[in-house]
Formats: sequence, C-alpha cells, structure tokens
Amino acid sequence: MRPLLLRGGRVIDPSRGYDQTADVLIDDGKIAAVGAGVGAPDGAEVRDVAGRIVAPGLVDVHVHLREPGNEDEETVATGARAAAAGGFTAVCAMPNTDPVTDNQAAVGFIVRQSVRAGFARVYPIGAVSVGQRGERLAEMGEMVGAGAVAVSDDGRPVASGHLMRTVLEYARTFDIPVADHCEEPTLAAGGAMHEGLVATRLGLKGIPAAAEEIMVARDIVLAELTGGHVHLCHLSTRGAVDLLRRAKERGLRVTAEVTPHHLALTDHACEDYDTHAKMNPPLREAADVAALRAALKDGAIDCIASDHAPHAYDEKEAAFDDAPFGIVGLETAFAVAYSELVPGGVLSLPELLRRMSTEPARIFGLPGGTLAPGAPGDVCVLDVSDVWIVDPTRFHSKSRNTPFAGRTVTGRAALTVVAGKVVHDAGAGAGR
Repeated sequence: MRPLLLRGGRVIDPSRGYDQTADVLIDDGKIAAVGAGVGAPDGAEVRDVAGRIVAPGLVDVHVHLREPGNEDEETVATGARAAAAGGFTAVCAMPNTDPVTDNQAAVGFIVRQSVRAGFARVYPIGAVSVGQRGERLAEMGEMVGAGAVAVSDDGRPVASGHLMRTVLEYARTFDIPVADHCEEPTLAAGGAMHEGLVATRLGLKGIPAAAEEIMVARDIVLAELTGGHVHLCHLSTRGAVDLLRRAKERGLRVTAEVTPHHLALTDHACEDYDTHAKMNPPLREAADVAALRAALKDGAIDCIASDHAPHAYDEKEAAFDDAPFGIVGLETAFAVAYSELVPGGVLSLPELLRRMSTEPARIFGLPGGTLAPGAPGDVCVLDVSDVWIVDPTRFHSKSRNTPFAGRTVTGRAALTVVAGKVVHDAGAGAGR
C-alpha cells in the first residue's frame, strides 16, 4: 500500500491537545509523522486538505447492523460503508441480531464480514445472556477470545439484578465494559414515547423518565458492589444525569453515552404521529436536553454514540403505537452534533472530536482515537464549512428512517481513511 500524506489541514488530535496547521503521513497502515513540512516518501499519494479538519477517525460504540437475520434493513458491509461516509473509522455492533450474537461463532462471523467489507472497522459486542432472554449468562470468555469488545443485551434491559451483578463480576476478568439499556421494563411496558404533556395530547401511552432512572441507579449500585465497569447506553433524562454525576464524584467505574438526537430533539418531534421520531429511550423534554448538553460539556457524559437502528420503510409506515423504535444515524451523527453544539458554544470543535473519537476509543479499549505516531492510520478529514440538506435517498445505509430528513446541517466527512486506505471520498461520489 502506498504511503498517504494529508497536507496542510488543521490537525486536531484531542488525545494530545494538538491543534495546528500541519501534515499527517500514514505509512504501512499507521501514523508515521504529524507536523509542519512533513516530506512525502517516494511513491506517496498526496492529498491537499487545506481548509479542512484532520482528526482521528470517529468511533461509534453503539450501532445496530442487523446482520445476521435482517439483511433487508442493513448488513455489516452497508453499515460499515455508511459509517465511513459519516467519518467513522470504527463502530461497535450490538448483538440483537437473529440469531443473537451470543457465542464465539457468531462473534467470529461479524469479524469476518467486517474484514470482507473493508470499510470502517466493526467490533462485535457480545450478548450478556443466551438469546438475550435475561436468564443465563452467555459464554463471555469465548466471545472475547473471538473478538468481542464488550457485552450488552441492548434492545432489552438486563432486568435481573442478580444477572447484572454476575456479568459485572465476570467482565472484570476480561477488563471489558457491560453496556446496559437502562429501562425498568414494567414501568415502560406499552409505552410509545415520553410520558408528558405531548403524549397526553396525542393520546399515546408514555414511558416515564423514572423507568430509566431506576435502572441507572441500580447499575451504579452494582458497579460499586462489584468494581465492574458499567457503561450506560443512550442517556436521556436529567435525573439519570444527576445519578451519573454522583457516581463519578465517588470514583465508580461508570461511563455513559448520549445520542445526537437526544441532544437535538424533544418529544415535540412526535407531533403529527411522526414514527421517524419514535425511539427508545424516547425523546424527552427541553430541560432534559439542556442537562444532557451540560453533562457532555463537563465530561459527566463521556461520549456521543449514534444508536444507529435501521428499519425497513414499511415497518415505520405504521400506526405510531405499532411502529418499531429507532432511527439511522451514522451518516448524520457528526453533522447534527456539530450543528447543534459547536456554533452555539456548547462544545468547541476539539471537545466535540474528543467526545466522538478519543473518549469512545478509550472507554471501550479500542485502537484509534489518536494521531500519535505508531497509532492505527485511522483518520477522518472533515469539512466544517459544508452546509447541506439531509436527503435520506442518498444514504449508503439500506434504511432511511431519520427524523432529520430535509434539515439543513453543517459539517461532513470529506475523506475517511482506515489503516492508511481511503474508504470514503466525498469528492469521488460513490466512494471506493
């Protein structure tokens, strides 16, 4: 593979506090040099990226790729392609596939499909329980040996406190996080959106904030009991943020993520029974959005994750109560986050990149998230002057279920590089 020199961009490496105009040389799949006036080796490919941002590739620790079982909605290859188009060089695939990714063979299948696709890296997350039924612990050691980087029953909460304690104890052995979908199932049962005035006006059964907060509190208590690392998925309420802050003040091994849509939208997006705004956890109220933004800024919430959840068109074209939860997000995550957070001063651009690259890589123990020499050659080149309108028909994902269709956003990946290979080039149209 030819060396690749990215010349003249604004290089931002949050892992080292680096922010200046410089060149980045990638050779033999790794970062070889970063600095002003880096020379191009013989035969190198040189890309002029002046006026653009050069950063560690974005990392998403929470995506649903649907393969095996629902390849009409997404596959590992199409999801990894969509990720590359969004500036992501690595994503973590949740295990709620069909069959569930709850054993060594299933994890190995995801790894092989990722290598075969050749776009963003895909790291499997194994199931906590066999079949995600919440009854019997899956074979964690075998899954980690096959390439799993965490365990989760996401899509379903780990309802049993005993099982959650057990998995946190086992996970310590392998030094991996347990990612939990925090929802008390009996409180949330039958709910379609946030429990509040909008749900009352629409005549829909709501999911109370307490359903999330009860499970967040339980997981924090169990993290303290076991010393295990619990990762709280897609936080959505101000009460959950308060609990998280107190846990971190006490030094517990608790990390958390928030989605771009929970930072950008409220339950008012569900007006007119728009199923593209139906997600779990549901969109909450303006006070919750403000609390999530503040927690992201001060580091109580560690990272941004898309919770990319593709669904077929006909599934979402149903009555609100009957439509599935979830939206796609890989190709809009950076643009939505940048547009919502950076111009208004909630985060600086280096802070945003830290929350979308360096921190997710750190808390899940993944390679990447840095441009330090010797690190993997995973880089994104971002154009933060690119103003565009979200058009789902142009997505690389197989699915189109987004609440952001027609919205004007700013910021887009111009170039995505994985192990020194260009896997997305916006200037080349279709990419690879």
